Amino acid sequence: MAKTLTKPAPIKAVPASTGMNGHSTNGTARKAERLPVMKTYKIFIGGKFPRTESGRYYQPKGADGKPLANVCRSSRKDVRDAVVAARGAVGGWAGRSAFNRSQILYRIGEMLEGRSVQFVHELVLHGATQKQAEAEVAAAIDLWIHYAGWCDKYQALFSSVNPTNSSHFNFSVYEPTGVVGIMSGGSNGLLELVSLIAPVIAGGNTCVVVASEKHPLPAVTFTEVLATSDLPSGVVNLMTGFRSELLKPLVAHMDVNAVVVGDASKEERTMLETEATCNLKRVVYPKSDAGSPYAILDTQEVKTTWHPIERGQGGGGGY
Repeated sequence: MAKTLTKPAPIKAVPASTGMNGHSTNGTARKAERLPVMKTYKIFIGGKFPRTESGRYYQPKGADGKPLANVCRSSRKDVRDAVVAARGAVGGWAGRSAFNRSQILYRIGEMLEGRSVQFVHELVLHGATQKQAEAEVAAAIDLWIHYAGWCDKYQALFSSVNPTNSSHFNFSVYEPTGVVGIMSGGSNGLLELVSLIAPVIAGGNTCVVVASEKHPLPAVTFTEVLATSDLPSGVVNLMTGFRSELLKPLVAHMDVNAVVVGDASKEERTMLETEATCNLKRVVYPKSDAGSPYAILDTQEVKTTWHPIERGQGGGGGY
């Protein structure tokens, strides 16, 4: 009996974009499947970028509800480290000439201008429109330059020669208060940050800053600008994290001389004014008139000097 021959099944061609195992090798498809590398934003203490000692982080959400980055969740220990760095920088920064501080702040403004595109991008990620972000970045840079110009002028405007009824000259001048703690509010992050930091360091203080909890990306990028500028290490120290965890350790620290707190609630104000009594530190709630030179005076102390006049010298300054 003759055998019946069967025709073999045709061999299907494998598409160029498909491998022998059936998986796509097309570059576009691979890109769609790829998970992006999420940036880790560190804190800024003493001119360096350490990770928080707690090892914790959180992920702020963007306008689309998706995580934007891994952001350090700072601890009480980070606050203490930042205050130590700020205290160590007070003497050198306050001891510089006002004109030199002005030069350094102006240089930072130049660098902010150079990275404006990145700041716009980060503000858009946090929910601002392109137009709003561009306007905020421009306003922040202008405000920073504005305070750079005030560094060597506010003393001439606000200091005084006081009348006396004795043979003395009497002068009142302003001096930096020392280490200032700054708690950002809940805004998009850059313009508010500049309005809080610029007047503090323009007056010769150093600061420990807690960035906006919900909008931290521009704040950390801002410290990247500071790290590559002429600003001495320790003058500005910035942490990210939860406001509820960091506000009390900041205001209660005995080596912090003043605190500036944005968007303080009624409960927070009660806590701040209670804790501030531990070393009689000043508590400042920023006003809305951004750019005012009076914001510099919020973290200044008045020093009054009596200088005797030797009689018989026509008002001369001899002892």
